Amino acid sequence: MKHTTAKTTVTLGTLVRDYVVYNAWANKTLVEWLQSKPSAVMEETVPSSFPTLKATLLHIWDCQRFWLSVLQQTPPPAPVNPDSSLEELMNGFIAESYLFAAYVNILDEDAIAEEVVFTSPYAESVSPRFEFIQHCMNHSTYHRGQMVTMGRNLGLTDAPMTDYNFYLIMAKQSMTEQLQKAA
Repeated sequence: MKHTTAKTTVTLGTLVRDYVVYNAWANKTLVEWLQSKPSAVMEETVPSSFPTLKATLLHIWDCQRFWLSVLQQTPPPAPVNPDSSLEELMNGFIAESYLFAAYVNILDEDAIAEEVVFTSPYAESVSPRFEFIQHCMNHSTYHRGQMVTMGRNLGLTDAPMTDYNFYLIMAKQSMTEQLQKAA
């Protein structure tokens, strides 16, 4: 039996667009897992970069909001209110992840490669958009992994699979369709 596949043209844009949609899916998958747990676990202290699952989720969301403003070359947003309810935090985080993906998905190849200015109290840089996108997505992946480890330390041993390859095999098609419907 001969195996044939259609040749797919891969560009920097297709890679970046796939990765931001993956990020939205992975964030949603993680949040849905956390929503299935007792809410008190989100506030339990665990030794890590941030003291609680809630604080770590808040950090990821704040960073995604910041990096989206860099990509759009708009002023950075005010930090998310740390006193937000868990529902507000989780729903807002998922919505922001989809917003990030939707924004990147409208960029053409030139815009993805365009150099933009990054300014913060800690550093200033000029880099192509795709590098800031890659940084933000890697940052989110790092902290999602951290949250799984924090969860294990709290007795949550059934974390979902959020690897990129798992997404490609099991979820990419449906996520792409969801984003197209939302656009």
